[in-house]
Amino acid sequence: MTLLEAAAILLAGLGAGTINTVVGSGTLITFPTLLAFGVPPVTANISNTVGLVPGSISGAVGYRRELAGQSARVLRLGGASLVGGLAGGLLLLVLPAEAFAAIVPALILLGCVLVVLQPRIARWVTARHASSGGVPEHGARWVWPAVALAGVYGGYFGAAQGVLLMAVLGSGVDETLQRLNAVKNVLAAVVNGVAGALFIVVADVDWRIVALIGVGSVVGAQIGAGVGRRLPALALRIVIVTVGLVALAVFLTS
Repeated sequence: MTLLEAAAILLAGLGAGTINTVVGSGTLITFPTLLAFGVPPVTANISNTVGLVPGSISGAVGYRRELAGQSARVLRLGGASLVGGLAGGLLLLVLPAEAFAAIVPALILLGCVLVVLQPRIARWVTARHASSGGVPEHGARWVWPAVALAGVYGGYFGAAQGVLLMAVLGSGVDETLQRLNAVKNVLAAVVNGVAGALFIVVADVDWRIVALIGVGSVVGAQIGAGVGRRLPALALRIVIVTVGLVALAVFLTS
């Protein structure tokens, strides 16, 4: 690895950490960068996942004020992300890359549509639960399995995981987008952490890449937290959809 390549990977980690904290899809920066430098796809994916773990934690810390009062919700949904992330990591190790290639664009598009429709869906969910005292603190019944499925996808690849999580949380949990974004960062950290731990034990990890992406993503996450919490709900929704559509375009043209 040359000094120029190392600098590029470090900057890619910085950009990924920033984007992941605001919405997600930072992998769309780091993964192509690694491929461009000749890193084998599976090694790039695994090393990228491990490298982004510190950034995910940093993003969650950056949103700690918005996490206040959400410990029960985070613990419940964190269990879903733990199960899903472990399953996704195992699938990466045993399935060919083509297995998810067809469904990934559909998932990203679905996430974008759900984010656009989120206010209407959230009102419908609230109205449906009104007779029983309102939406439960942890969200509608389908939120837990949906978060687990997003974790499976995140453990397998991860690009646009944040878009899917925000679509699920924003539609099924009665909370502001900023506070849900804080929960999203914790859930993404759980998925990346459990998948990363699995990869460290059984897979080929390039620790130079991990270190560079890790340092960059930690710094970038703090930048993202500062920017993201200043965005009003509509602006945050627009950012989420824009990033999701870019992710979709990348997948369809790659």
